[in-house]
Amino acid sequence: MAPTKAPDSSRRSDRSRRAIHDAALALVAEVGYPRTTIEGIAARAGVGKQTIYRWWPSKAAVLMDAFLDLAGRVAEGAGSGEEAQSGEAAQGIPDTGDLVADLKLVLRATVDELNDPALEAPIRALTAEGIVDAKLGAEFVHKLLDPQLALYVTRLRAAQEAGDVRADIDPRTALELLIGPLMHRWLLRTLPLTHAYADEIVDYAVGGLAPRP
Repeated sequence: MAPTKAPDSSRRSDRSRRAIHDAALALVAEVGYPRTTIEGIAARAGVGKQTIYRWWPSKAAVLMDAFLDLAGRVAEGAGSGEEAQSGEAAQGIPDTGDLVADLKLVLRATVDELNDPALEAPIRALTAEGIVDAKLGAEFVHKLLDPQLALYVTRLRAAQEAGDVRADIDPRTALELLIGPLMHRWLLRTLPLTHAYADEIVDYAVGGLAPRP
């Protein structure tokens, strides 16, 4: 009789984690963050509540890990068409020598991500929870926002070296001219978030950053 192979516990853990991630993201999108519970995530994922608490201290921590995993998959450009373009832009801002075109490309990709229902719900939940939970907010900034903002800094510094923007600007402050208006409109839902608005932001911001005669 052939020996029985022992179950692969690491593979089982990976499957459970992915199921929990998917359940957390689905519930937040369907019922909102306040009504999402550890019990609901466990039931949706088909695991025991104690399994979740063994790996995460709270539903916010579950959602953080789930969203980081999702963002990583989006950045890999696993799909095709718009999804692949969005993933490509998330990996780095291109440097074609045309700063305006490069920034419009990445801001349009950001608009698409913020308007994507699968991404919008967890981003809103983590943004709101991060305001009242300083530790979660710091983790959200460190793990997700800072790496993305660093891409803008790199591209703006290259533009400085090429003479496309003023040498005296602070790239970290300058990038907020691009990201700030986009996030303000998205958070408050004042007006639709569109590609045309993203293009307008770039035109206004770069006009103010450009060298003066």
